[in-house]
Amino acid sequence: MSRDWSVTVKPAFIGSSRAASVIGGWSLITATILFGVVFVYLAVTFDYPGILDRPASEVLPRLLSLGVSGRAVWVIYGLIPLLLVPTAIGVDAATRQVAPRVAQAAVIAAVLSAVTMMVGLLRWPSLQWRLGLAYADASPAARETIAVVFDAANSFLGNYIGEFLGELFLNVFFLCASVALARSAGRSRRWLLYAGAAATLFGGVAMLRNVTNVVAPIAAANNTILPIWMLVLGIALVTHRASGEVAGSRMYTS
Repeated sequence: MSRDWSVTVKPAFIGSSRAASVIGGWSLITATILFGVVFVYLAVTFDYPGILDRPASEVLPRLLSLGVSGRAVWVIYGLIPLLLVPTAIGVDAATRQVAPRVAQAAVIAAVLSAVTMMVGLLRWPSLQWRLGLAYADASPAARETIAVVFDAANSFLGNYIGEFLGELFLNVFFLCASVALARSAGRSRRWLLYAGAAATLFGGVAMLRNVTNVVAPIAAANNTILPIWMLVLGIALVTHRASGEVAGSRMYTS
C-alpha cells in the first residue's frame, strides 16, 4: 500500500514543483525583458533616469508631454515587479524539501521587494502626474508648493522606498534563491551560490548610490550585471532539477 502511495504521489509532487519552477523562471525572464524595453522607451522619450535630478519646473511638463500612452507605459513599468512573486513561488516549490527556511525567506523578500518597488515606480503615473496637471495652471506661489511636494515624493517614495528598500529586499531574494537552488541541485549548480553572492554584493553596494558618489562606478556596472544575473537565475530556475530527482522518480515508478 505504501508503494502504491509513492507511485501516485511522488511523481505528482515532482510534476507540480517542476511546473511552478518553470513558470517562476519564465516570469523572471519576462520581467527582465520588460524592464529593458520600458527603460529604453523612457530613456528616449523622457530622458530617464537622468531627468530625476532636474527641478519640477522641467520634469512635470515633460511628464505630461508623454501623453496617455506614456502614462500607460509608466503603469506597466510599475507593475513589472509583481512578476517577482511567481518567481519566488517557483523557487519555493523547487527547493522547499531541501531548504524550507531559505525558500520561505526568498518568498517574503520577493513580496516586500515587489511592493516597495511598485510604490516607488507607480508614483509617476499617479501622484506626480496629478502634480503635473496642477502645476500647469498654478500661480507662482502654488508652483513653489507643488515643487516641494514633488521633491519630497521623489526622495521618500522614490529614493528611500522604491530604490533603497526595494533593492535591499531584491538582493536578499537573489541571495536566498541562489542558496536554495544550489542546495537543492547539489554540486552541479554550486556555481549559483557564488554567482548569487557576487550579484548580491554588487547590488548591495550599488543601492548606496543616493548616499555617496563613491559607489557610482559600481552602480553603473550593476546596470549591466543585474539584467544578466536575472536572466541567468531565470534560466537556472526553468532548467532546475533537484539532486536525485530523476533517479528518485525512476525508483518510485519502477
